[in-house]
Amino acid sequence: MRTEFDVKMTTGKMYDYMLRHTFTSFAGLLGELLGVLLVAGAFVYSQWIYFVVGVVCIFYQPVALYWRSSRQVKSTPAFAAPLHYVLDDTGVSVTSGEETESLPWEKMYKAVSTSRSVILYTNRVTACIFPKEDMGDKKDEVIRIISAHMDPKQVNIR
Repeated sequence: MRTEFDVKMTTGKMYDYMLRHTFTSFAGLLGELLGVLLVAGAFVYSQWIYFVVGVVCIFYQPVALYWRSSRQVKSTPAFAAPLHYVLDDTGVSVTSGEETESLPWEKMYKAVSTSRSVILYTNRVTACIFPKEDMGDKKDEVIRIISAHMDPKQVNIR
């Protein structure tokens, strides 16, 4: 099995990854829960400051993640040109310009999906982002290859 495709990284694609990564972590969920509790407390205790701080807590993370996504896409030279991915029986290879990096399937941490992307984590923080719009009709083949080479416990793709 082998498939190839190109990914042109944009702020929106990076933002989708960062939202998923942040809001599936304890800290990301805790920040949003704190904001909701503060807004609820504003109505219970009639304290407008709780409302203001709660709204800031709720909206700060998504806005900050968008700006961080934009900054990362603009400041990463590898994202200037499309990334060329090759998935085969040995692992995943990504080519950016003249540089190629390969990772075997045994080094992959987990695979998940969002409504817009398939995300293949190479460790707890870094990942290969495969936007569904860039994969096109190869999406099903990419998911089959990932599922065939990774432990089912590591794959959560819908």
